[in-house]
Amino acid sequence: MSEEILRKLKQAIIDGEAEDARELARQGLDQGLDPLVLIDEALTPGINRVGELFTNGDYFIPNLVIAGDAMKEAFRVLEPVLAGDRAQNTILGRVVLGTVEGDVHEIGKTLVGTMLTANGFWVTDIGADKTAAEFVAAVQENQATLVGASALMTTTMLEQRSIIEALQEAGLRDQVKVLVGGSPVSQSWADEIGADGYAEDAMSAVDLALRLIDAPE
Repeated sequence: MSEEILRKLKQAIIDGEAEDARELARQGLDQGLDPLVLIDEALTPGINRVGELFTNGDYFIPNLVIAGDAMKEAFRVLEPVLAGDRAQNTILGRVVLGTVEGDVHEIGKTLVGTMLTANGFWVTDIGADKTAAEFVAAVQENQATLVGASALMTTTMLEQRSIIEALQEAGLRDQVKVLVGGSPVSQSWADEIGADGYAEDAMSAVDLALRLIDAPE
């Protein structure tokens, strides 16, 4: 039965069926499935499949949007359980996560936030199309130790540099590690703008975040 729920939940994400995704996530918890299992075996492969379909030209922007909404609805069901688990453990770090100014893509960022939360980080997702000043304000408000800035277009990835410069001007750069990601972004770009690291997907973002919090000053 649990395998059937996982299969259906994955498909609900692929199909962008938000109500089904929410209900299936609830059913999974009711049957005793670990929320991390629901994420790892349904939400993540589902949204990854959506990405493949988009890359292949079978899906378009509206498909990405509704798939992202379905994933968010499922995660809203899982988040209280994850938060309860998180409250029983030491918070590894406080993360401010957002998509840069001029860019409205959210799916990849949302998945990164989900996986960071599941792995013990306190995540504040400020959303998409956020200015460097908004990133700085969120860092100050949440006393963040990590910043994740996503850019999905070559025309907006320059804003990642602006965020690092704004953090420097605010005197905050020394207290936060900056992660950058997005399809046009690379390790060489991260090196060029002075970011602390680059992640190509949600799992590598978690691995990088875990390494950075243990990195020597």
